[in-house]
Amino acid sequence: MSTFKKLASDTALYGISTILARLLNYALVPIQTYAFQKPSAMASNVELYGWIGVLLVVYTLGLETAFFRFMARSKDQPEAEKKRIFNQSLSIVVLISVTSSILLYSLATPITNWLHYPGQERFVQWSALLVAIDAIVAIPFARLRVENRVREFVSARIINIVIVVALNLFFLIIAKDIYEGKYLAALQPVASFIYDPKIGPGYTFLSNLLGNALYFIIIRKAFSGYRFQLNGPQARILIAYAFPIMLTNLASVLNLLTDRLFLRHLLPPNFYPGLSAEAVLGIYGNCLKLSVFMALAIQSFKFAADPFFFSQAEDKNAPTLLANVTKWFIIVCALIWLAVSLNLDLLGQLFLRSKAYRVGLNVVPLLLLGNLLLGVYYNISFWFKLTDKTSYGTLITVIGTGVTIVLNVLLIPVIGYMGCAVAFSVSSLIMMALCYVLGEKYYPVPYHVRSAVGYLLSAGLLIYASWQFPIANLWVAVPTHMALFGLYLLAMIFVERDTVQPALARLRNRNKKPVKFGQ
Repeated sequence: MSTFKKLASDTALYGISTILARLLNYALVPIQTYAFQKPSAMASNVELYGWIGVLLVVYTLGLETAFFRFMARSKDQPEAEKKRIFNQSLSIVVLISVTSSILLYSLATPITNWLHYPGQERFVQWSALLVAIDAIVAIPFARLRVENRVREFVSARIINIVIVVALNLFFLIIAKDIYEGKYLAALQPVASFIYDPKIGPGYTFLSNLLGNALYFIIIRKAFSGYRFQLNGPQARILIAYAFPIMLTNLASVLNLLTDRLFLRHLLPPNFYPGLSAEAVLGIYGNCLKLSVFMALAIQSFKFAADPFFFSQAEDKNAPTLLANVTKWFIIVCALIWLAVSLNLDLLGQLFLRSKAYRVGLNVVPLLLLGNLLLGVYYNISFWFKLTDKTSYGTLITVIGTGVTIVLNVLLIPVIGYMGCAVAFSVSSLIMMALCYVLGEKYYPVPYHVRSAVGYLLSAGLLIYASWQFPIANLWVAVPTHMALFGLYLLAMIFVERDTVQPALARLRNRNKKPVKFGQ
């Protein structure tokens, strides 16, 4: 139980930082949808950030996971060996990042023409610098996780997001409004120097770039002792382990981003009357952000789980621990899926400040489900990392990506952006199922399959039923939906009473424990 509690504790710590950071980051959605009322203005942002996600995987080359693996193996080795692993890992990423971003920066004009966003060369250049910074700081952040320096990790993430949100607010609201003469007319000359309407949504890239560049100051201690070091044989060992993981991660990211990269190009003209393909992409991209709540749970878990399960790999109780962790992971994610889906009308009004974006809210439950299934896949995929059979992860993810691409090509021309959500959900389901079947062959785990199916099926039926009977009045809808959620939660507690009651009893006893003098 102590190991389970350790994972839960670490997940909570990373979760707090991730939730706080994402909530601050979520402030970008109303800021951007207020600043740019027309969804078409945000199309290039949606697409370019998709490419940034793809490039970040290539730049880091899967070396974060390799770093965790080899650091776990060297826990009884001298400190010099651990420094060598850090130096080698970071040096490879630095070399790839610097050379690749210089190339992308110099090719900004051809890239913008290829993407059909002429005149946005600065966006591409800022994106090239941004992805290089993110890749270089990835290994120092991994070092913080390995060394259990959670507070430094948490603080750095939150400070970064506060800065990025503040810069977005400054550029897109304050400077833009003053430039347009909405208030403080005396400062218009200053605002004209700061704000250029030709850049417009590009200030989100600039804000992100400036905020992330400060990581080199914020986590400077995580770079301590670093020196550029590339030893051919040692680097090959790291890359040999990391490269299949990079392919897996690349396929995984493409699986997540195919919709944003394909939608504008595959949507038939006038599919949505009165909306251009750029506007549809802007609508879909911003509605997609409402699935961030599921991503919070998954990301928080992954931050804690990667180093944790590698450290528990030799424990004979590891399969049982993984089964119990997966069960509660699914329960938490099912609750998030239900809570968000039942209250999309409220969340849409809170975060999508322009009504033009809210027409796409019906894709959110499917996107949440896809993220949930993908989270389960990440959870049960530890078997191929722990057994060093990473090629299976590559195979599964490539199959999933292939399914996503084929379904997007087939469904977008027929059902528009709903086809993106269907493709993502089906692909995630197939990946999860393949991973489970292969995992039971090579690393058997006593998963609670019946429990998982029951929770997901019941939550899905409740969401479907609520969408069949929409309530227009928010004052009636919100209490009704919260009551439904409360009933589901009570039912879950009743079913899991054998686990929940002892946990509550321990918590009560801990609170009643007398405090001795001097404590």
